[in-house]
Amino acid sequence: MDPTPHLPPKSLTEPDGSVVIRVLAYNIRSLRDDEDALARVIRACEPDLVLAQEAPRFFRWRKHAARLAAKCDLVVLGGGATAAGPLLLCSLRAHVERTEDVLLPLTPGRHRRGFATAVVRFGAVRLGVISAHLSLAREERMRQAVMLLDRVGSMDAPYVIAGGDVNETPGGAAFGRLAGALQDCWAVAPWGGEQTFPAVPGADRRVDAVFASRGVEVLACGVPAGLPGVTSADLGAATDHLPVLAVLRLPAAR
Repeated sequence: MDPTPHLPPKSLTEPDGSVVIRVLAYNIRSLRDDEDALARVIRACEPDLVLAQEAPRFFRWRKHAARLAAKCDLVVLGGGATAAGPLLLCSLRAHVERTEDVLLPLTPGRHRRGFATAVVRFGAVRLGVISAHLSLAREERMRQAVMLLDRVGSMDAPYVIAGGDVNETPGGAAFGRLAGALQDCWAVAPWGGEQTFPAVPGADRRVDAVFASRGVEVLACGVPAGLPGVTSADLGAATDHLPVLAVLRLPAAR
């Protein structure tokens, strides 16, 4: 596979009303690493939507999220501490209809999980968006995957994009449940790299993914390579995961 493939255009509205967007899923590890390197990676991907996990959740978390968004030429769409970590950022190309942060049932002794959700429009096309970070525990992770699919089905939008840190590889039960109900964008149109964790010393497993509902055309999806102004050192310094970038065509609503 070409290590430096070229992506389709970032911002495109076609004559038939369909749109092409870029969606980035990225675990940012509470901004504990090199925030400037992280911003360089995100900005170079030129995303319309960022589905982030492990956003800051404590002291002045809103300020930290807003600062990252500004560095990336984006704005905060929703999530953060109120979603237990998942965060949504977007470009000004997105028109926001509504947002909702969802806290999942808490298992005593385990980390609280949640979903950051929104419904946005690109042109005349409506899209549901979910950022998620599933549990480290197998049984709880499977329950959360089912709740994620329930949320997808209740968003009242013609298309839904869900992405984030699944905390297991495609052979796992929860990942398989999601990929069975939605399109696993990497499997549909692999591009760039596949493995996402750990960023250093070298990723050897795919635990981060972008999923799309039926009807979304997946043009390309994978770990980006050859990003302008970004070095391999930046990718290692930004956080402990590598980003997943998906390029998607959303057909015009009928």
